[in-house]
Amino acid sequence: MSFLKWENDQYISTAVINRPPANALASDLIREVDGWLDAVEHDENVRVLLIHGEGRFFSAGADIKEFTQVETGAEFSKLAEKGQQVFERMEAFSKPIIASIHGAALGGGLELAMGCHIRYVSETAKLGLPELQLGLVPGFAGSQRLPRYVGFARAAEMLLSSDPISGVEAVQYGLANKAFPEDEVHEKSKALATKLAAKSPISVKAALELLQYAKTADFHEGVAREAEIFGDVFVSEDAKEGISAFIEKRKPEFKGQ
Repeated sequence: MSFLKWENDQYISTAVINRPPANALASDLIREVDGWLDAVEHDENVRVLLIHGEGRFFSAGADIKEFTQVETGAEFSKLAEKGQQVFERMEAFSKPIIASIHGAALGGGLELAMGCHIRYVSETAKLGLPELQLGLVPGFAGSQRLPRYVGFARAAEMLLSSDPISGVEAVQYGLANKAFPEDEVHEKSKALATKLAAKSPISVKAALELLQYAKTADFHEGVAREAEIFGDVFVSEDAKEGISAFIEKRKPEFKGQ
C-alpha cells in the first residue's frame, strides 16, 4: 500500500492516510481503503477500525489532477460508483469504524468520514462539500448522506454555499459525535477505540446490523429483527460471560464466541 499505512495492535486496526500535501482522495487511495477492509474483515484479532490523516489534514478533498485525466462523463460515473461502493461497505461493515478528523475533511474527505460509524473531530477542523465551487457536485454519496446527518435545510446551505463548518458546529449539527482540542482528538479517538475493542465482538456486530435496520427498514421490520438477534446473542458464550461478570462485579473477558 502506498497512501494508506495501517497496523493492528490490541484488537485495533489503525489506518493513516498519507498522501501529501493534502491527503487528496484519489481512486488509488479509495482502492487501498477497500484493501484495508479486505485485510481486517475476517481477522479475529481486529475488533475496531480507526482512521486518521497524516500531517495537517484528515483529507482536504479529491485529487483535482486526476479529474483532468478523465475524458468522458461515463468515466467520471465509474469513478464515483467505486467510491460509493467502498464507503457504503464501510457504513455496513461488521466492525466499528472511527474517523479521527483534524485540519480539514472536505469534499471526498468528508464523504469518506461520513462512511464511518463515528466521527471525532478537532474543534477547529473544517468540514464541508465545496464541489460547487468547481462547477461540480459530490460524487461519493455526499449529497445523500449529509442530509441524513444534519437535516435538509442545513445540508442545502452547506452544499449550495460550499462554506465549511467548524468541528464545534459539526457536533451541533449532528455531523460529528464529539469535538476536542486539536492536540487531543487522536488520543480521544484511540481511547474510544480501546473501549469498543473491550466489548463482545458478537454484540457489537449485532448492534451495527440493527443500526442499519434503523436507517433503512420499516420500524416493525426492525424491531422484529431486533428480537431475533436478541435471542441469538443471548445464547452466546460472550453473553454468559457478561452476565456472570456483572453478578460477580468484575470486568468481563469477551472472546467473540
